[in-house]
Amino acid sequence: MRFLKVLLAVMLVMGGLLVGVWRGWLPLPAAWNPWAPLDVRATPNLLTRFKLIRLRDNPQLCDQVLSGAGLKFTRQADSNPDVDCPLNNTLRVQGGEVALSSSFLASCPLAVAFVLFERHALQPAAQATYGQAVARVDHLGSFACRNMYNLENGSRSQHATADALDIAGFRLADGRSISVLRDWPKDNDDARFLRKVRDGACDMFSVVLSPDYNAAHRNHFHLDVGPWWVCR
Repeated sequence: MRFLKVLLAVMLVMGGLLVGVWRGWLPLPAAWNPWAPLDVRATPNLLTRFKLIRLRDNPQLCDQVLSGAGLKFTRQADSNPDVDCPLNNTLRVQGGEVALSSSFLASCPLAVAFVLFERHALQPAAQATYGQAVARVDHLGSFACRNMYNLENGSRSQHATADALDIAGFRLADGRSISVLRDWPKDNDDARFLRKVRDGACDMFSVVLSPDYNAAHRNHFHLDVGPWWVCR
């Protein structure tokens, strides 16, 4: 009984603190304020995924977050809700500080997560390994109205909501290419770079799957902002 009273008191105190932060009575640094807009320049932290979730159904907040992100994109009209895989608050990402092998469709959380990934995982890994930047990301696509592993009776893939992107490799500023399929199995700088990229992506994406996960991912990284947490 005493434990329950203590637990209730703690919950009341925590609730009061959250209300205080939300109402602005208790100022916090923006990076640690759950209701402050996500700043793509700030290093990802424990609140990053929560702030990404807040973007899902809030196009205005999405535009605010992306306004200074350096991302080139065009907004897409929301699809008919009766189609098999309806999309809303969706962007066509065309590149930014890093070029793309082609544009891709992305939910707002995926687009913002990609910006975080490029700034805080991809480019730092490239500079640490090669002393130069990544100039282009080569990908296999994002939106696909299908089930996981294309199984007829399987669960819907995160690709079906434009919440996932499959990356096959990278091109460095000097023209060299790094391929997940070719270079992951090696024991050299290219393989170490790919592992740094995979590990760094786990700070902003909910699910990161590499060749270590299964054979289906032997040639790409699957990055998504879905409800599950997996990094392998």
